[in-house]
Amino acid sequence: MKQVRVGMVGYKFMGKAHSHAYRDLPMFFPKVTKPVMKAICGRDEKGVAQAAEQFGWESYATDWRELVQREDIDLIDINAPSDAHKEIALAAAKAGKHLFCEKPLALTLADSREMLKAAEEAGVKHMVGFNYRFAPAVLLAKKLIEEGRLGQIYHFRAWFLQDWIVDPSFPLVWRLQKEVAGSGSHGDLGAHLIDLAHFLVGDMNEVIGMSETFIKERPLPTSMTGLSAKGSADAPKGPVTVDDATLFLTRFANGALGSFEATRFAPGHRCTNSFEINGSKGSVKFDFERMNELQVYFTDDAEDVQGFRRVLATDAPHAYADAWWPAGHTIGYEHTFIHEVVELMQAMAEDRQPVPNFVDGVKCQQVLEAVDLSIAERRWVKVEEL
Repeated sequence: MKQVRVGMVGYKFMGKAHSHAYRDLPMFFPKVTKPVMKAICGRDEKGVAQAAEQFGWESYATDWRELVQREDIDLIDINAPSDAHKEIALAAAKAGKHLFCEKPLALTLADSREMLKAAEEAGVKHMVGFNYRFAPAVLLAKKLIEEGRLGQIYHFRAWFLQDWIVDPSFPLVWRLQKEVAGSGSHGDLGAHLIDLAHFLVGDMNEVIGMSETFIKERPLPTSMTGLSAKGSADAPKGPVTVDDATLFLTRFANGALGSFEATRFAPGHRCTNSFEINGSKGSVKFDFERMNELQVYFTDDAEDVQGFRRVLATDAPHAYADAWWPAGHTIGYEHTFIHEVVELMQAMAEDRQPVPNFVDGVKCQQVLEAVDLSIAERRWVKVEEL
């Protein structure tokens, strides 16, 4: 394939991120199949028309049902709110369109399994948007593990900390409503940690967790965009129906132990998406707020120089780095989406499934719901129970 014609549903936070990826990919990865931005779709005609012009799409639509039937579109990109994922994906698969869907894949495990089944039966390519896998420093951690340079893995601990809803007067945006978002910090932030754990360490056997909703009611919003919203503290209030924070423990199939924390109530933490992995021969530490760096420790270093070393993952041997800038010239959040789309385009050209795909989305949803069941029943839950 020399090009892939894209139709995208959604035009706000993730819509801008995906649009940027489609636009910049050909400049830096000229040998990769080119994505062609055919049409962007949203319910608000004024808003989606403005986005189409700003982001560089050829056209816009207000009905995704018409979009998925268009013969001039090969791939449907779904980054609308979570409650819309399933219906759009099923219709697009039925129409023979390839699928790129943001995480979490669906509101429930049953829905995500239905989406995977539909994609497999239709024989289309399918990808889920776990973009943090594509930071070169994360891929360096993966390389060190696969090469055995960390030895046997003992621990994976991860935390995703934000603070954007600490103020009780912050409006009741859709991400705080279970019927739209599916869950709160658990499904939004914790899903990324779970996928990174699957990617780096492997499958989980059992989990136990706890969660809390600190602010039970919030003012209804007058408008919202991405992670921001407008409203009045005096406005009528509605119930918050998702978790503000969820923590859980896990045992991995390979014997490693894991701990996870996802919260939006950590003042001072804007986007602290971090993990540490300890093995018999060494350790690595990653913090997305310093996304170009991986802290690395090896036990066989000479005793007088032992300690964590800072590796700047911007040199040509690091994944994707040779497409960008001279060594030491760092990249940012948006580049993880470009790398994600590079994988998608290459997979379509090579007639294989991209990674991560809906299988990974289902595995993540399975752990999310196992944790929810654990919290509800106050017990360890085997992931295979679900």
